[in-house]
Amino acid sequence: MTTQNLLVELFVEELPPKALQKLGDAFASVLADQLRAQGLTSADTAVTAYASPRRLAAHVSHVAIKAEDKAVQQKLMPVSVGLNAEGQATPALLKKLQALGADLSDPAAAVAALKRAPDGKAEALFYDSLVTGATLDTGLQKALDEAIAKLPIPKVMSYQLETDCELPGWSSVHFVRPAHGLVALHGTTVVPVKALGLTAGCTTQGHRFEALVSPVVVPHADQYAEVLHSDGAVIASFAARRAEIARQLAAAAAQVGNGARPIEDDALLDEVTALVERPNVLICQFEEQFLDVPQECLILTMKANQKYFPLLDAAGKLTNKFLVVSNISPEDTSFVTGGNERVVRPRLADAKFFFDQDRKKTLASRVEGLSKVVYHNKLGTQGERVERVRAIAKAIAKQLGDAALVADADQAALLAKTDLVTDMVGEFPELQGTMGRYYALNDGLGEVVADAIEDHYKPRFAGDTLPRNTAGVVVALADKLETLVGMFGIGNLPTGDRDPFALRRHALGVIRMLVEKDLPLDLNALLAGAVPAFGDKITDASAALADFIYDRLAGSLREQGYSAQEVDAVLALRPQRLAQVPQFLAAVRAFAALPESPALAAANKRVGNILKKAELEGPVDAHVNPALLQEQAEKDLYTALQRFVPEANDQFDAGDYTASLQTLAVLRAPVDAFFDDVMVNAEQLDLRLNRQGLLKTLHEAMNRVADLSRLAS
Repeated sequence: MTTQNLLVELFVEELPPKALQKLGDAFASVLADQLRAQGLTSADTAVTAYASPRRLAAHVSHVAIKAEDKAVQQKLMPVSVGLNAEGQATPALLKKLQALGADLSDPAAAVAALKRAPDGKAEALFYDSLVTGATLDTGLQKALDEAIAKLPIPKVMSYQLETDCELPGWSSVHFVRPAHGLVALHGTTVVPVKALGLTAGCTTQGHRFEALVSPVVVPHADQYAEVLHSDGAVIASFAARRAEIARQLAAAAAQVGNGARPIEDDALLDEVTALVERPNVLICQFEEQFLDVPQECLILTMKANQKYFPLLDAAGKLTNKFLVVSNISPEDTSFVTGGNERVVRPRLADAKFFFDQDRKKTLASRVEGLSKVVYHNKLGTQGERVERVRAIAKAIAKQLGDAALVADADQAALLAKTDLVTDMVGEFPELQGTMGRYYALNDGLGEVVADAIEDHYKPRFAGDTLPRNTAGVVVALADKLETLVGMFGIGNLPTGDRDPFALRRHALGVIRMLVEKDLPLDLNALLAGAVPAFGDKITDASAALADFIYDRLAGSLREQGYSAQEVDAVLALRPQRLAQVPQFLAAVRAFAALPESPALAAANKRVGNILKKAELEGPVDAHVNPALLQEQAEKDLYTALQRFVPEANDQFDAGDYTASLQTLAVLRAPVDAFFDDVMVNAEQLDLRLNRQGLLKTLHEAMNRVADLSRLAS
């Protein structure tokens, strides 16, 4: 079929910048999918999305003017229902054919044209018809309506549009922003579709101030981006505009010299890309006196409030120069740079004022203020929370270090939340912890405590660094455990799509610290040890919380590339020292590669089932009386256990879990022989109990690293 390329554009008022890229991609993909579903595109069709502050557009290649007609065979009903004994059509069949638009002027001929074919155990009637392919006019209208309806609009606006009819009036339109233009070009031909009260044409608007012509005429679907750039002063492609901004930022930083580089922030780059139609990067500066303020404060105020790109020197230290991405390109840029410098100065002055005022009070003097800040209506104030974190931190510190660690962790826990009541954090909540460190150093508390105060929030997100020192690890663990134990204790659990207290992230943070810092702490003891700090405010939900943490650990391990079977085998034993889990997994993977592994895993599963049934009558004691061993196979298994289990246990205790499992792999032959030649459930009670004890001994020896039965296919 003959095809042309298609261009569709919605011209609107300024779109929400943080949603722009998602809106552009969704508009193009849904439009193309709908055209494809109607048979209007081909296998060679390519889709290009465009999104600028005032437009969403899609270029779809190889679009037909009309889809090909399609032969369709439709099942009607069983022959026994559609035809009577004489082979004539029943009323039910005639009604069905009429509904399908069949020619019933000659009912006999219509019935004769039907196909009969087996359908299960019966025979059915089938109707062949030719479905006319969709035209581009109707197909694009349907696709456009669907693309607009499925846009991931963060918030819908309602506005009034004057109706275009003989009787003047107004109609309500609901869209993300008021729409003012619609372009739909199939090659050079306008497709007469309508949307949002607009009728498609071939003209659009360019840059508000720098377009060469208005309106901008798009002569061909393939010339859209080119004409918008040349005549409209607009870079329509989000990706091309983003790349151009990145290029100009790097060039401007090179112009500043001394190894200067713009701060790396993909989210900021995306947002600025969504704010400008033709970027122009300019260099600005502020007074050096503001550099006395912590650079995190200055960087945040420039990025968050003004969308500027601060410049760092080669050492990563903030300079007094910053980059502005302007939407205009005047010959004299001094008005633009001067205006931005005047705008940023009060922001920086505010940051300096907050910093100077905050330093007039020590962090210790702010502890009392936390008792006036509500943390949770069932868990009390931040002041009460601080005391709980202190108690948990002290208990952990005593297990990990000496009196000095206990003192440092306690002081850091006491002061960790005090920056929440400072002016700076009140203005910029993102700086909590960061400002605590600066104020702690200002109070002369030393770097250990200061670093622990900043780091107690870590890890804040996936891939974040862990606390720098042991005191920081202790307080970070205590802080996250307090949140987890408290929220589980009052039944405030995360749901499928809601986790307002970030309990999943806290659980992963606890896991990462226990594993990556190789901490000799037992998980159940940690959870149980945190409960008394709450008094009677909560119930003990340690068991449910442990399940939650192991679930998070399992998911994390699978994401790291371990198989579900490997993870299941190791976590089935609920290892208490999470730091050992990666080593257990490595040992299991090495064991699974051994030729003896499948047979031993299957035997282990069989042993587990035997013991499970036996324990219904009472606990099975892992004890063997050699005098009661009668069969040669059970004697051989006992001898092998006596010889190899001590060696495997020594290797396990030494931390060589891989060697421990490999040592036990030699048990395959005597285990196989035992099951071939020995009746475990002997009628004689003492023989039966002795053989069960032998299997219990084998089971305990084989399953110290993992539940090997989980490896059985």
